[in-house]
Amino acid sequence: MSYAEVASKGPKQTPEEAAAPQPPQIVTDDSTSTSSLVDVDTPSVRTVPSDYAEQEVKTDTQAARIEREEAEKKARAKAEAVRAEADLAKKKAKSKAKKADSWLTKRFENMGDGPAGALAAANLIAVIGLSGWLGFKAWGLYERGRLSWKDVGLGLGVLGAVGAVEGAFTNYLYKAKGRGKGQ
Repeated sequence: MSYAEVASKGPKQTPEEAAAPQPPQIVTDDSTSTSSLVDVDTPSVRTVPSDYAEQEVKTDTQAARIEREEAEKKARAKAEAVRAEADLAKKKAKSKAKKADSWLTKRFENMGDGPAGALAAANLIAVIGLSGWLGFKAWGLYERGRLSWKDVGLGLGVLGAVGAVEGAFTNYLYKAKGRGKGQ
């Protein structure tokens, strides 16, 4: 069955429903409005002063730009002062670190070969002992099935921190002994 057959069986349209819609109507107005034109006789029209060409700042936009440029210059000068202060603080911190470094190096330099060797051996034994103890504890946790990645990470963190301290300690010791023998 086609659409036309189905539509023919339904209720009939009224002539108003069957008619096409009316196109929109255009309203024409032939009168021309002069309200948007400027009347030159009114006081709202401004003239340029006679000294306009000699003025340093001629427009509001130019004045705003000059103010903005001055503010930017002040901000740059302030940033430069802050940067200079930061550089000075960095130099002071570097000087203090160097002073502490030289103090520690002098202490190791003044130490004789016997005590320095004993200190190095004690340091090595302490690191090996700590590593062995951490390994023993980890093995015990592993056997009980309670060893987790958190425990492994903690143990490696402790070993890393001890290794870093030992490295710095050994560096100062060797630096001091190298200076002491070279002089």
